Amino acid sequence: MLQPSSLPATPELRELEQRWTAAPYRSYLYSYPHKTAYRDLSPAEPLKELWERDQTDYYFLYMHIPFCGARCGFCNLFTLPDRRASVHEQYVDALHRQAEQWAPWFRGRTFSRFAIGGGTPTLLEAAQLNRLFDIAEHTMGLDPRQASISVETSPETVTEDRMRVLKDRLVDRISMGIQSFVEDEAAAIYRPQKPKLAEEALEKLIGYQFPLINIDLIYGLPGQTPDTWLYSLEKAIGYGPGEIFIYPLYTRENTILKPDQIRSAGTDIRLELYHIARQRLEAAGYRQYSMRRFAKETNFTHKSILPFSCQEEGMAGLGCGARSYTRDVHYASRYGVSAAATRSIIEDYVAAERHDTADYGFRLSVAEQKRRFLLKALLHREGLALDSYEARFGSDAVNEHSDLQELLSLELAELDEGILRLTTRGMAYSDAIGDELISGDVRELMNGYIVR
Repeated sequence: MLQPSSLPATPELRELEQRWTAAPYRSYLYSYPHKTAYRDLSPAEPLKELWERDQTDYYFLYMHIPFCGARCGFCNLFTLPDRRASVHEQYVDALHRQAEQWAPWFRGRTFSRFAIGGGTPTLLEAAQLNRLFDIAEHTMGLDPRQASISVETSPETVTEDRMRVLKDRLVDRISMGIQSFVEDEAAAIYRPQKPKLAEEALEKLIGYQFPLINIDLIYGLPGQTPDTWLYSLEKAIGYGPGEIFIYPLYTRENTILKPDQIRSAGTDIRLELYHIARQRLEAAGYRQYSMRRFAKETNFTHKSILPFSCQEEGMAGLGCGARSYTRDVHYASRYGVSAAATRSIIEDYVAAERHDTADYGFRLSVAEQKRRFLLKALLHREGLALDSYEARFGSDAVNEHSDLQELLSLELAELDEGILRLTTRGMAYSDAIGDELISGDVRELMNGYIVR
């Protein structure tokens, strides 16, 4: 299943290729700069001034709910296992206070995307879940008829009252993490639900006829083989979701699973499993949009959704653990993984009276803005439009970044009508390419970060 390079085997080219492809799974760079590059902002940024100078066409509203029923073995996200309704209510109260303080800065601006993530947002009782949409619409000014709305859920929380809230509030996309349909594999990563419950939840979810359902799967699980991976893929495809995300298993020292557990009999087979998935999903009619995302063509005829760039500028993140992105400043609350650190950060957020300054984040220099621009575009199918880069920064991306020239010379990327895109082979190495493109300054900050 692996795809060897067809390039001439010169020593120089082999050495260059080794740099880019020797370690395919380095890190998942879903945003840039990575959150571990964030530090104290001194002086703090007044948010009113920050958002007043940030002018984009459309905005992204995000709400973070940092609660789960249980922590999975691979998870190092900002989330706390806590089912108490009273804790959830206090948290939503705090999120509402934050939204009321932020709302004046967004008056007259248009949100084209709204997402509620976590954690597990649908762990909230239906009344609190409904409040989140009230905050989005009545406080922040979201018009659900022109915005794409996405919510994450879990098998145990697909209940009639919760799903009715999501249907009534015009949610377009529901994402459910299944990870594996093989019971031994699910147990090996400490999933709280058995695959049979996940299948029952999926059947119920499909019955609500949301415009788009996404299923998350993970490859490289302890004990997983090509045959069991293909079994999970076939099960997922059989439900006919419009979207399937495939995630390579990553483990860190601060997760329940440890790095040596991603290897089967001493061999890391993740790249082989990736190619199995890509070929099977494409054969089933899914198109690849990134290393992780495969989707069918979905035409939303129920509403007129406004556009939004993969650059994710103009992203306002409400809630503890949410990140916000303006062009030159990214900011968030502190980050923690351990239960003690996460609980402490959430308690501070709930107790806070004011949310009008950014005191923790990253100020992007022009050089880092350029790197973010090309990284965010290159790791998606839409690719890097060289004329867009030049229009924004007044320079030529390929001449300015020798890394791009190397990707072209290795046929990991190709240039077609002014668009620089990863090739099919290059897409498989996205996590190596993204990591290689991190600037030296950002990498130094990331390496110096101590996770609590």
